Amino acid sequence: MNLKQLKSFVLLLALATFGISKVSAQSAAYVDKYSPIAKEMMEEHGVPASVILAIAMHESGNGGSRVAKNLNNHFGVKGKNNSTVIRSAYKGYRSVLDSYDDFVGIVKRKKTTQSLFEKHPGEKYEAWVKAIARSGYSTSKGWTAKVIATIKRYHLDMFDNDSKQNKFSSTKK
Repeated sequence: MNLKQLKSFVLLLALATFGISKVSAQSAAYVDKYSPIAKEMMEEHGVPASVILAIAMHESGNGGSRVAKNLNNHFGVKGKNNSTVIRSAYKGYRSVLDSYDDFVGIVKRKKTTQSLFEKHPGEKYEAWVKAIARSGYSTSKGWTAKVIATIKRYHLDMFDNDSKQNKFSSTKK
């Protein structure tokens, strides 16, 4: 490897490291901000907080997508909006909390997830993510695996187990 290639490799490695740490910081900030809402939804409705957070993180790019910023839509829900800022097929909400409420309502109305509420209220997050995917919530290939990987990577299942814990440790990877 010559000097020019070595410099390019080091620069690429530095950029990749910065990009990964930036995403981790954005993820930690998102979890810190929205985990109390997800836990409240879990306590009120029974959907695991880890599932709510992971889907929101995945669908909204940790709250950074145009749809999340301009329409308060953190779950990629399609529908009408009155936005004059962006043209979109995604539903607009008055607040992020309204987006979270609507998502839980959608999950409760789907036939494929109703049994989780009725027969298996303490079911693990994997069953919830798979049932939500089967309901047609997302048609993207690999969606289920990506959402489950988000739960594992950021240890979001800790919010399912300890309803008193509300701080995300950004040191966990």
